[in-house]
Amino acid sequence: MTSELLIPPVDAAQRGALDKVVKSYDVRGLVGSELTEPLITALGAATADELELAGEPLVIGHDMRDSSPAFAKAFARGAVARGASVIHIGLGSTDESYFASGSLNAAAAMFTASHNPAAYNGIKLSRPGAKALSRDTGLGAIGERAAAYLEQGIPAAAVPGSEREQNVLADYAAKLRSLVDLSGIRPLKVVVDAANGMGGLTVPAVLGSAAGLPELPLEIIPLYFELDGTFPNHEANPLDPTNLVDLQKAVLEHKADLGLAFDGDADRCFVIDELGQPVSPSAVTAIVTIREVERARAADEEDITVIHNLITSRIVPETIQRLGARAVRTKVGHSLIKAEMARYNAVFGGEHSAHYYFRDFWGADNGMLAAMHVLAEAGSSCRAVSELAREHTPYVASGEINSTVEDVPGAYTRIVDAFQDRGEFDELDGLTVTGSTSRDEPFWWFSVRPSNTEPLLRLNAEAADEATMAAIRDEVLALIRQEA
Repeated sequence: MTSELLIPPVDAAQRGALDKVVKSYDVRGLVGSELTEPLITALGAATADELELAGEPLVIGHDMRDSSPAFAKAFARGAVARGASVIHIGLGSTDESYFASGSLNAAAAMFTASHNPAAYNGIKLSRPGAKALSRDTGLGAIGERAAAYLEQGIPAAAVPGSEREQNVLADYAAKLRSLVDLSGIRPLKVVVDAANGMGGLTVPAVLGSAAGLPELPLEIIPLYFELDGTFPNHEANPLDPTNLVDLQKAVLEHKADLGLAFDGDADRCFVIDELGQPVSPSAVTAIVTIREVERARAADEEDITVIHNLITSRIVPETIQRLGARAVRTKVGHSLIKAEMARYNAVFGGEHSAHYYFRDFWGADNGMLAAMHVLAEAGSSCRAVSELAREHTPYVASGEINSTVEDVPGAYTRIVDAFQDRGEFDELDGLTVTGSTSRDEPFWWFSVRPSNTEPLLRLNAEAADEATMAAIRDEVLALIRQEA
């Protein structure tokens, strides 16, 4: 390290913003008031140091938000100052950045705020090989280094870094085509809502011929494919049912076989059946599980593991076990799932939030790949998507319900007191209660988890029938929201 300061110190307000924007699994905040170019530059330098990237490659990609290109350049400025060899991949999806990280064995920084509104931006960071970073595995240390650089300035590395550009979209598309073969399926009409996000770039490349790949037997009807970080049509958050309305209408209007909805950075995908009804991510997890386990069996694998988090439907572990594979139940959280994928060499992992992880994609999540599995399953038979969904949705779920709770321990105590003789307790992630099999009542379970960042409790409930689910849901909600 030399004494030359390539980038001077900045004011204390910038340093204070780091505590707000460095989250558990990524960096995220409001553009201008929280995320600024000097702060991003400091994070770039800190990332290069923490991941020991002097002389090593660092992939930088970005989404279509107005602030993303400038932030990507600012991050590169800091990383290059500390000796990193930056590879700019430009506009892309988050899973495209994972592809670059995996195929090039390079660390990666993806500028996106995913499904958040236009006023936000952020960074998803990966170690080489698309390995996840969390606050406990490097992200916290990056924040601390960045704080020091904001205060003291960023000195030049002994050997300067470099920058170059590389387009990976065609290779990314070819990789996905190699993992799921759609060339022989029956013709399908598919409406795709990209929500003005990065799906507008990746869908034509992967499912069409925009990247120079052969045409597939798919008629793609595009909704909001124009890249626009202001999200003029609706928010790029398909987890909110209001953002699926346009897609549902279009599926019915065009008499399509199914619909696909991507979030802003296109790493999550939601499915709509031909009747215009959402297919639960747990049902998609079960469908993809069958295909991935069968593929592993065809390769003569015996010890096969599939990951699922604790609030996916019961049908997911039942499906895994029926196939003779090992089901591993985990806490909720992107980095946690990726770590468990690596630990168990799992072929697949699924979350309730429509994140789907694949061993053959470096253990990273890829919504496009999950969508391709659904297309392959629907296109390999004459069965409608609604029929596939019903087969894998035997139980009734509440969906996630958030409640503002100041006294979380008090709420937990009320729940434990009410259910202590009625079920089995599990504290893997919050509190999960499963109805006792010794009681003469239908199957049910519920999970109550605190938010990492807000005074919220998140409730998920599932049961064998609607009446039982509603009764359990309402009873637990009353206990959560009861004033002390």
